[in-house]
Amino acid sequence: GQAVWSLGHPGLVSWWQPAQLSFGSTLSISAFLSQVEFQFILGMSFLLLATPHPSAPANLKMNRNVGYSYPALPPGYQNTSPPGAPGVQASALQYPDGSKHFHQPPLGTNHLNASMGSLSLQQEGLRPVNLLQERNILPTTLLQAPVPNLHEDIQKLNCNPELFRCTLTNIPQTQALLNKAKLPLGLLLHPFKDLSQLPVVTSSTIVRCRSCRTYINPFVSFLDQRRWKCNLCYRVNDVPEEFMYNPVTRVYGEPHKRPEVQNATIEFMAPSEYMLRPPQPPVYLFVFDVSHNAIETGYLNTVCKTLLDNLDLLPGNTRTKIGFITFDSTIHFYSLQEGLSQPQMLIVSDIEDVFIPMPENLLVNLNENKELIQDLLKSLPQMFTKSLETQSALGPALQAAFKLMSPTGGRISVFQTQLPSVGMGALKSREEPNQRATAKDIHLTPSTDFYKKLALDCSGQQVAVDLFLLSGQYSDLASLGCISRYSAGSVYYYQSYHHKHNPVQVEKLQKELKRYLTRKIGFEAVMRIRCTKGLSIHTFHGNFFVRSTDLLSLPNVNPDAGYAVQMSVEESLTDMQVVSFQSALLYTSSKGERRIRVHTMCLPVVTALSDVYLGADVQAITGLLANMAVDRSVSATLSDARDALVNAVIDSLSAYRSSVLSIQQPGLMAPSSLRLFPLYVLALLKQKAFQTGMNARLDERIFSMCQVKNQPLVYLMLMTHPSLYRVDNLTDEGALNINDRTIPQPPILQLSVEKLSREGAYLMDAGSVMFLWIGKSCGQSFISQVLGVPNYGSIPQNMTHLPELETAESIRTVAFISWLREQRPFFPILYVIKDDSPLKSSFLQNMIEDRTESALSYYEFLLHIQQQVNK
Repeated sequence: GQAVWSLGHPGLVSWWQPAQLSFGSTLSISAFLSQVEFQFILGMSFLLLATPHPSAPANLKMNRNVGYSYPALPPGYQNTSPPGAPGVQASALQYPDGSKHFHQPPLGTNHLNASMGSLSLQQEGLRPVNLLQERNILPTTLLQAPVPNLHEDIQKLNCNPELFRCTLTNIPQTQALLNKAKLPLGLLLHPFKDLSQLPVVTSSTIVRCRSCRTYINPFVSFLDQRRWKCNLCYRVNDVPEEFMYNPVTRVYGEPHKRPEVQNATIEFMAPSEYMLRPPQPPVYLFVFDVSHNAIETGYLNTVCKTLLDNLDLLPGNTRTKIGFITFDSTIHFYSLQEGLSQPQMLIVSDIEDVFIPMPENLLVNLNENKELIQDLLKSLPQMFTKSLETQSALGPALQAAFKLMSPTGGRISVFQTQLPSVGMGALKSREEPNQRATAKDIHLTPSTDFYKKLALDCSGQQVAVDLFLLSGQYSDLASLGCISRYSAGSVYYYQSYHHKHNPVQVEKLQKELKRYLTRKIGFEAVMRIRCTKGLSIHTFHGNFFVRSTDLLSLPNVNPDAGYAVQMSVEESLTDMQVVSFQSALLYTSSKGERRIRVHTMCLPVVTALSDVYLGADVQAITGLLANMAVDRSVSATLSDARDALVNAVIDSLSAYRSSVLSIQQPGLMAPSSLRLFPLYVLALLKQKAFQTGMNARLDERIFSMCQVKNQPLVYLMLMTHPSLYRVDNLTDEGALNINDRTIPQPPILQLSVEKLSREGAYLMDAGSVMFLWIGKSCGQSFISQVLGVPNYGSIPQNMTHLPELETAESIRTVAFISWLREQRPFFPILYVIKDDSPLKSSFLQNMIEDRTESALSYYEFLLHIQQQVNK
């Protein structure tokens, strides 16, 4: 498939009023359903496995009532009575006993009538909220995704919103209705998320629609025992003979009870027809900056030690390979040939024409050469301590890494500490501190296409590049980040990393690197998203390369990456009561198995504008808009992106006021579902990616934009709108009990200084960082029993750890903070701050509802929105 980069699409209807700024589509895609994907196959053996992944955190218990977890079966399950399946079968999916006439109405007719009639009665969801009068609109617990208005039998089978959710849980029947609502339509995905339970099906028959290639799922309908109707293109397909037998119930003739039709999330072991070549081995190549600047930071000690500690935990099997490259103004390779008494360094000084010396000994089998690898990791940090070489040949080092990895594919992890200065890909500083305050032409675009081109070459050879930037100076992340973005890698940024001057960063790097090295990984992956006929996908967001019109190329896929897509209604969804969306991720596991992970979601179709608003998912909308705003910042300007975000609120609330509200009321009215929309958009405007003012350094801003594009929604929302808790009065009331631990659940407070009391202590969880603010008159017991110091004055200025004391207060506080940290793949540093702490300004900057030097308060923002809505 030839790469298509920017397909203009003048005909796309913007969901903005034409006179106002709208997000242009960066990549327009006609989402026709490719029929050349993979061959449909038939065969006869079947085995059901249900095992939690060993890397899945113990506390990740999936909610059983969404019906997509499958009970783990005992080893000899074929000879036992059938286990109770958690997904309750829909009554219409069960055939009458003994009847020879099979009939099942198309999914929807009797499933939906029960609930469709009550749509108009859901007054609470549609209750207009006057935002200027109702001060306390923030829920005191984390906001949950809205539940689609489907019959409970279908909803039980629906996909978990943590994996797959839509900005609108009521899909407008026409594009005209969608345009009228002025809300974006799109999907947010977390497709490879760690799951504690995942049904895995091994079968030589993977049942798919012969026309559109959709995988059979809970939302297809069975016309009779032998035929099923696709829920995406409506083609009627035959049920293969093997699918007639259910190995769980050991009953023949119940295809509708098979695990594939009872679980919205399922994984298939793919047979050989799904392989273009033998599955690749896990290959890991580490590329280290060893210039004088890099050695000064001390990062190499931490990285080599963490790698040594986790060498046996790298995902893989007996085929796992590993290699190392270091660079300054020259490139150094390391021969780890069997039989050598110590690693041998090979130096290539011609960086204009990079070649690979002795390629067969540079990537070696991890198990067979472990001692040599350990020797190298122990000696590397000391090798360059006397070096005065200040130049950085990052580009040539990456070219060498690409040449070395091309034959196999795999993962390159590159560690860089400065602006690359020599050879291909050398860059010049573009940051001008005086321009930080403006939203004008700051350098958000790459200054060279070298890194993007190299990333596309990598992608073509199934190689992903992850960039760890540990830098105190400007390093042009806008250019360097392309190497990860287009190769489906990730970017990690440790600003001003230094092992002595900034020791708290050392712990962060060590913890995040451990997660990075040991989490599960998928190689040579592709992902395709399909949707019901009439809907089309036109723009993708995330780190990948779009290989064909609707196929994402992911040389590596990891459980911490999120994706988003924008959609439109191409043809009217008349006569449809529900539509479905399906993502399929085909990948090679670290054990060398080809697998397909499938998620399917079903949503109702509506014809009334009020119902579109009723089903709005405000967090998903905010997440999608953030992705669109990053693209807009790069393709146009930062101020354009900020204007478009504000217009998104103005337009949707204007449309609601003029088209849904029967009585015009004074104030600023919003449907209950969108009551947090202005607050979240204001939070986005104050986020590092989009804020104006002198605070944001250019690389920090770019990193924030990278996170918007690559973070699953749950983490993106926390970074955008942090959670604030009072923690000096924690109790066990309403606490969670997890693995014999009691986790307090204090209420979430609004992000305003008016919610702070000098007598209290408050924890702000901003996702990648936490602040514990101690009021000047905070109770003595908290200070001594949690912080372990005698009084307020004794709290150290740079405190970043709480002591684990044997007091009830300490146990509760530490348990709560640890629980928050456990639930994310990155490690938030905890800063304890007082009134005179230098970090107090960072804490206050996150008080979204208060005014800052360059941004409005929440109330001022509402007044501005009201003024525009009432025009």
